[in-house]
Amino acid sequence: MTGEITLRGRVLPVGGLKEKLLAAHRAGVKTVILPKANEPDLQEVPKNILRALEMVLVETMDQVLEVALLPAPEEPAAPAAPAATEESVSEA
Repeated sequence: MTGEITLRGRVLPVGGLKEKLLAAHRAGVKTVILPKANEPDLQEVPKNILRALEMVLVETMDQVLEVALLPAPEEPAAPAAPAATEESVSEA
């Protein structure tokens, strides 16, 4: 992870994008979140790398978090009461 954000949550461009994407591809990364401001820099990246990676262009940290974090799990249903067994019935 690399980059910079403003105090207001705006995502700023990063340097060395081509090298970072090549390294991500070599490491087996499938999805990369990039600053929208770096979109013109994608022209320098080999086509096979662009095809292999899913790139999400963002402008704000809210967008980053929406992509990077999993949705909150739903509240689990209350566990059902255990079924009575012969032993528990005879002990009562």
